[in-house]
Amino acid sequence: MTCPSRHGQLRKHGLDVDESDFVVALAGNPNTGKTTVFNALTGLRMHTGNWPGKTISRAEGAFSYDSQRFKVVDLPGTYSLLSASPDEEVARGFLLFGQPDVTLIVVDATSLERNLNLALQVLQITRRAVICLNLMDEAKAHHIDIDVRNLARSLGVPVVPCSARSGEGIAELLRELSQMATRSEARPPLKLKLNIPGLAPSLREIEEALCQLFPDFQQSRWTALRLLEGDRQVVDAVRTGDLAQLACFAADADRSEPMDPPETTVQEREAILDMAHRLGWKLPKNLHDRITETIYGEAARIASQSVVHHGGSSRLLWQQRVDRWLTHPVTAFPVMAAVLAFVLWLTIAGANVPSQMLASLLVDNGHSLLSSWFDALGAPFWIKGLLVDGMYLATAWVISVMLPPMAIFFPCFTILEDLGFLPRVAFNLDRMFQKVGAHGKQALTMAMGLGCNAAGVVATRVIDSPRERLIAIITNNFSLCNGRWPTQILLASIFIGAAVPSAWSSPVVVGSVLLVTVLGFGLTLLSSWMLARTVLRGEATSFSLELPPYRPPNILRTLYTSLIDRTLIVLWRAVVFAMPAGAAIWLVANLSIGGQPLAHWLIGFLDGPGELMGLTGVILLAYIVAIPANEIVIPTILMLSVLVSGQSDWGSGAGVMFETGDEGIHSILVHAGWTMMTVVCLMLFSLCHNPCSTTIYTIYRETGSWKWTSVATFLPLIFGVVICVATASIWRLF
Repeated sequence: MTCPSRHGQLRKHGLDVDESDFVVALAGNPNTGKTTVFNALTGLRMHTGNWPGKTISRAEGAFSYDSQRFKVVDLPGTYSLLSASPDEEVARGFLLFGQPDVTLIVVDATSLERNLNLALQVLQITRRAVICLNLMDEAKAHHIDIDVRNLARSLGVPVVPCSARSGEGIAELLRELSQMATRSEARPPLKLKLNIPGLAPSLREIEEALCQLFPDFQQSRWTALRLLEGDRQVVDAVRTGDLAQLACFAADADRSEPMDPPETTVQEREAILDMAHRLGWKLPKNLHDRITETIYGEAARIASQSVVHHGGSSRLLWQQRVDRWLTHPVTAFPVMAAVLAFVLWLTIAGANVPSQMLASLLVDNGHSLLSSWFDALGAPFWIKGLLVDGMYLATAWVISVMLPPMAIFFPCFTILEDLGFLPRVAFNLDRMFQKVGAHGKQALTMAMGLGCNAAGVVATRVIDSPRERLIAIITNNFSLCNGRWPTQILLASIFIGAAVPSAWSSPVVVGSVLLVTVLGFGLTLLSSWMLARTVLRGEATSFSLELPPYRPPNILRTLYTSLIDRTLIVLWRAVVFAMPAGAAIWLVANLSIGGQPLAHWLIGFLDGPGELMGLTGVILLAYIVAIPANEIVIPTILMLSVLVSGQSDWGSGAGVMFETGDEGIHSILVHAGWTMMTVVCLMLFSLCHNPCSTTIYTIYRETGSWKWTSVATFLPLIFGVVICVATASIWRLF
C-alpha cells in the first residue's frame, strides 16, 4: 500500500492542484471580510454580501507571487470547530485531511476577542498559519488600537494588519504567505493549556498510543482531545484508516515521492477508540463546555493585552441608534416595508422609459429590419419564421421586458446587502419562523431567494438541522426570484396602475407588488408550519445570528456585481432559454393537425382549467413552455396572445405585427380577452407555481431525493391553483 503525496490527497478531496502549487486555506468567522480577502488575493469577483453565512460552500482561486503558484481555498465562515454543523465540518475536514501548506485566518480587528476563539482552535490543528487582521479601517473609525507585534508573539504566528476593501496590507500579506509556505520548519504556534481535572493523564495516554501507531503524525494531541470528546468525524477517521493516510504524508510537508503509510490493523485502531471511550467516561461530563471556556478565556486574555480602546466611537453610537429603529418590535416592520416599497417604486418608475425604448428598437425596428433582409435574400418561409418570428422575437421581448427593471432592482438589492440591512430583516423575522417550527436562519435563505431561488436553496446549507433545512428548501419558491420581479412589475404597471388616476398610479403599483411579496412571506410561514406539524415534525433548534456592522457600499463594486454578475448573467440565461422557446412557439403556431395549428389544440385543452383559475389557456401554455426559466413567461404570453387573437398571420408567413411599449402590451392583452381578474390571478400564480428547471435541479442536488424534489416542485403549484380558483370564484360573485 502506497500513500498518496500531499497533492494527491488534496486532489482526492476535490481540489484541482499541480505538484508545483502551494495550497492556502482561507478560514475565519462569518462576516470578517474573508471573501473580500479572497478576491484581493486572487483577483476574482465573488460577491461579498454583508451578512453572516454568505460563503456556504468551498470556493477556489489562484495567484502567483515571486515565481510561485498558490491555490486559495475559501472555506465556509464558522464560529467554531468544536461542533458538527455542515459548514464547520467542511472547514475542519479540509484543514485536517486536506493538509494545506498554509492556513490564512482572517479575523475582524473590531471584534478581536470573539474572532480569536476560532483562531486558537485552528492553531491547534496546523503549524503553518498566518493571521490576517482585517477591517483595520473600521477599527480606526471605532478608536481601537491593536499592538500587532504583541499579538503575533502571543499567538506564535505572523499577524498582518489589512483593509482588504482598499487593498491596504495585501502586499505584506502575500509576502508572509510565501515565506510561511516555503519555510523549511515552522515553530509551533500557541498551544492551549487545559487545566481540567483528570484530562492531562488521559490525554497523554491516548496521545502516546497515537504516536506509537502514527509516529510522524503532528496533530496527535488535538486528535486525542477530539477522541475523548467522542467527535464523530475524528472517530470515523481513525476507524476507517483515513488518519493513517493523513499521517504518512503529514510527516514531511516537502516530500514529493510517495511513501508507505504506517501499517495499522483494525484491532489496533479499535483499541485506541476503546481506550478513548473508557477514559472519556472518567472525565467531567461537561468536558466540552470546560474546553470551550478555556478557549474563550485565553482569547479574552490575549485580546486584553493587545487591544486598547480610546474613548467611545461616534460611528458605533450612530449604528446603535439606527438599530433601535430597525430591530424594535414596533418600528422594524414598517421600516422594512418602507425600504422595500422605495426599491420597488424606484424600479417601476425608472424602468418604464428604457423598456419602451428597447422594445421600439429591438421589437419594432429590429424585427422589421431582419424580416426585410430575409425577404431580400429570398429565404424560405419556414427559415424566416423560425429564426426571425420565433427565436429573435422571443429574445427581443425578453431583453426589452427584463433588462431595465433588473438593471435597477439588482443594484438596489446589492446595496441593501452591503449595508447590512438584510441580516436585520432576518433578525426581525427569526421569532416568526421559530413559532411555526422552522429555523430562524430560514429568513436569510428566504432573503437570498428574492434574488434567485436556486441560490436560496443552496444557502440553506447554513441551517444545521436536516429537518429544518428541508423545510427551508421546500418553501423557498415563495420568495419572488429575479425571473418573476419583471412579471409582477409589468402587470402592475400596465393594468393596475392604469386603472387609477395618474397621481396615484405609482403608489398603487408599488403597493400591489409589495402586497404580493408579503403574501409570499405569509405562504412561506404557512407552508413551513404545515410541514413542521405533519411530515417533518420536530423541535425547532436555536442559533446565534450575528448582526454585522453597517458598512458603506463600494459603489463601483456594487455596480459591477449587480450589473455583470447578476443582471447580465440572468439576462443571458433568459436569452438562452428564450431562443428555443421562441422556436417552439413558432412551431406550434405553424404545425397543423386537422387543419388547425397545434397551438390552438393545446390552448383549447388548457382553456378549461385556465378559466377555472381566472387565467387563460395561453397563460398556462406559456408557463409550460417557460419551465426552463421564469424570465420568458411574459414574452411567451405576448407571442401566443398575438397568435390566438388574430393580430398576426404567422401561418401565412407574413410576419408578426403589433405595437410596443406599455400601451402596446396593454392593447395586445386586452384584445386577447384579459380583464383585471386575469391580471390579479396571474400575479398570484406568478408567486405560487412550480420552480424553474434550474431550481428543481438544485433542489435535487441538495436533497438527493426525488421525493422531496417533487414535494418542493408541486407544493407551491397546489397553493397557486387553490388560491387562483378561490380568487376567481370570489371575484365572479362580486
